[in-house]
Amino acid sequence: MVSPGVSMDAADDGTRRAALETLAGLVSEGGVLVLTGAGVSTESGIPDYRDERGEWKRSPPMQYREFVGSEARRRRYWARSLLGFKVLGSAQPNLAHRSLAELERRGLLAGIVTQNVDGLHQAAGALHVIDLHGRIDRVVCLSCGAGRARASLQAELEALNPVWAARAGVIAPDGDADPGAADDSEFRVVACECGGILKPDVVFFGENVPKERVAGAMAGLEAARSLLVVGSSLMVFSGYRLARAAARLGRPIAVVNRGHTRADALCGVKVEAEAGLALARVTELLGS
Repeated sequence: MVSPGVSMDAADDGTRRAALETLAGLVSEGGVLVLTGAGVSTESGIPDYRDERGEWKRSPPMQYREFVGSEARRRRYWARSLLGFKVLGSAQPNLAHRSLAELERRGLLAGIVTQNVDGLHQAAGALHVIDLHGRIDRVVCLSCGAGRARASLQAELEALNPVWAARAGVIAPDGDADPGAADDSEFRVVACECGGILKPDVVFFGENVPKERVAGAMAGLEAARSLLVVGSSLMVFSGYRLARAAARLGRPIAVVNRGHTRADALCGVKVEAEAGLALARVTELLGS
C-alpha cells in the first residue's frame, strides 16, 4: 500500500528517494492504470497548456462551437495548424513514453489512458492505449464521417498556401502555432470530397468525449489495482473524473507531476518531478 502524504522535493534527497521507492512499490504490485497528460510530452518538444499552478499559460484553445460555427475561426485554426503540425507530426517519444512502454512490456500496467492526442505512447511501443481525446494525426468529415490521414491533408494545405507554409510561428500545444500578426484572411481551407467540414479527429474544448472511450477507461479502472496520474493537472474533467472514480472504488492513487493537481487531496504519493526522469527511476528501482 502507498503511504499517505509522501512527496518529492528537489531540495530534499531523502524525501525524493522515499517518494520514488513508494511509487516503485505500488507499481511492482501490477495492475496499474496510467492516466497521462501534456506533461508527458513536453520533453518531446510539445508545449503544455498550464503552469505549475494549473493556470493557462496562453489564451485558452479554440472551442468546438467556434470551429463548427464560424468559417473565419476554422480558417484561423487550419492556418495555425499548418505551421504547428510540422513540429507535432515529427515529434518522437521521450523517456516517459519509453518507460511506460517498458512497464507495460513487463506486465505491470492495466493499460494507459491518455489525454494527449500525439500518438507518442503507441510510437514508443505501448499496445493498450485509450486515446481519450482522439488523435491529431487523423481528420474526420463532420458531414459524411469519412476519415483521412492528417499528413495527406497537410500536403494539400501546403500546396494551396505556399506563402503561408513558409512562415514561422511560435509552437503551441496540440499542433497549434502563433504566427503573430500575420493575416490569414486569404488562407485556403480544404473541404471533404462531399463538401463537408473537415475537423481534426480530436475532442475540442467544449466537446464531449465519445461515450465508448469513457466506458473503456472506466472499465480499465475497475479492473485495475491502482491509478497512476502522470503529467496532468487534471483541470479537464475527462481526466479528473477517473481520479474521483478511483477514490470511490478505493484504488490507491499516485501522481507524478510538477505543480498542483486536482488529485492532490486524493493521492497517497505525489512525485514532484519531470515525468521522464521519475518514470525511468521507477523502472530502474524495479530491476529487469
